[in-house]
Amino acid sequence: MKIFLSIFSLLCCFSFAQAQNTNITLNSDLNLNCKFEKVILKNPDHNFESFTKDQIKRKDINKLIIESKTPDVLNVKNLSEFFNKIDLEVKISNKDIFLIQAFDKERNYSESAVYTRKTGELIHEITTNIKQEEKEKDISFYSCKNNNKDT
Repeated sequence: MKIFLSIFSLLCCFSFAQAQNTNITLNSDLNLNCKFEKVILKNPDHNFESFTKDQIKRKDINKLIIESKTPDVLNVKNLSEFFNKIDLEVKISNKDIFLIQAFDKERNYSESAVYTRKTGELIHEITTNIKQEEKEKDISFYSCKNNNKDT
């Protein structure tokens, strides 16, 4: 959990430093299948409560595509409809992690994701009502396998 908080703290810092939002150090193409593991919800009904795949129904992510090319290209497909149609604001890729974040035009909705190559863990966070005092969060955890054996 400390790693999760550290990564998202880093993500927040990058969202305010426009010039440093892109850092691609490795060319890579990943084709992932990700199994849903658990979710943490923060909304009017739940205050950062955790639910496992046995307690809540969520779809797995089939064929998540991550393409990165130095120095600044990072494409993500099939993580969500939002990511499929918006430009990413934060794009970081190196030998260990992929870190991405995007906002809607009003900056009242955001999605972030962190994929760790070594463990295959994917964390996908959706934040709504950003401008309001009571933000809502949906933080999903997945276990992913890379279908590209050579990367």
